[in-house]
Amino acid sequence: MSKFYELSALDQKDQPFSFEQLKGKVVLIVNVASKCGFTPQYKELEQLYGKYKDQGFIILGFPTSEFANQEFENQEEIQNFCQLNYGVTFPIMKKTKVNGAEANSVYQYLKSQKAGILGFRGIKWNFEKFLIDKEGNVVQRYSSITTPLSFESTIKELLAK
Repeated sequence: MSKFYELSALDQKDQPFSFEQLKGKVVLIVNVASKCGFTPQYKELEQLYGKYKDQGFIILGFPTSEFANQEFENQEEIQNFCQLNYGVTFPIMKKTKVNGAEANSVYQYLKSQKAGILGFRGIKWNFEKFLIDKEGNVVQRYSSITTPLSFESTIKELLAK
């Protein structure tokens, strides 16, 4: 069994969200921020989620303020912003750290599995994306500039397996 399914995170209500419930699903994990130049990617993320959620696809958003303090402080503000401005219906987790000694266990694991450009293990900016297959393997890491719809075909392939 993949170590991915042993992970957990806190959801927006500060409740444990076990990744065991993600078994058999294709998962996209994104570190998000409400006041970033890449924030409009929420629209494409929500399009993908709406189109494929019934086929076993889920997106988990992890808000962070690590990059130029571009996220709201309050969890309720984050949730309201996502829903009101982009109609986000996929789960948004509790605000967290993605780099350094205080990085949450999910990001420690993801970065250990798939390096970024030139082997860089850290998260460079908001809206980096990790795609996980139905077996819990991290199959791809996308930079902030890679738009979600640009890898829709990869999502479809993973769902078909």
